[in-house]
Amino acid sequence: MKQTLADTRKKCVIGFVGGSDFVKQQEQLGENALDMFDFCFSENGLTAYRQGKELPGNSFLKFLGEDRYARLVNFCLRYIADLELPQKRGTFVEFRNGMVNISPIGRSCTREERNNYEKFDLEHKIREKFVEALEKEFPDYGLKYSIGGQISFDVFPIGWDKTYCLRHIKDEGFKTIHFFGDKSFKGGNDYEIYTHPDVAGHAVNSPVDTEAILKDLFKL
Repeated sequence: MKQTLADTRKKCVIGFVGGSDFVKQQEQLGENALDMFDFCFSENGLTAYRQGKELPGNSFLKFLGEDRYARLVNFCLRYIADLELPQKRGTFVEFRNGMVNISPIGRSCTREERNNYEKFDLEHKIREKFVEALEKEFPDYGLKYSIGGQISFDVFPIGWDKTYCLRHIKDEGFKTIHFFGDKSFKGGNDYEIYTHPDVAGHAVNSPVDTEAILKDLFKL
């Protein structure tokens, strides 16, 4: 795969985008990830590199501002305080660069507690009602709420999915932007960029699929 990417790079500009931070991406791609690609997009492009040099970044806190962020967190903590749950643990609000993660039971629960909460949540729709309350309380904040996993939901600005990275390349003059992803179905985290009007999306299931399409597209 690395050789195919190197061969492709001789014919066009290449990059990668993912939701993880750059440290995690280096673990996945190798320490020399910055040298292997022309563009590197971490956290969907909130952290970005062009030709190895970091571009101006963004963060959830910059987007929302301290006052609005405080109001959001205060509301969440008050809401959780009033919830009647079989168990509560700790770390109810986890602050991340591009989002905030909210967990009614708390992220420091054990695996067994996590499984028990998931069943309780499915029955009583705790997270679903929580999200509805947030949407009602903060309709003008421009936020999206995504329920995922067993115990929590993410809160992030609308449009901060993988399409965010396109902001960094809109002025580069590219005629075609090809995207390869394996979660291109509706609800998958590749869907928004896969279906974006400025992008030629390719749904793949493995590196073998990606290699085959690249070799055909660029006559490698």
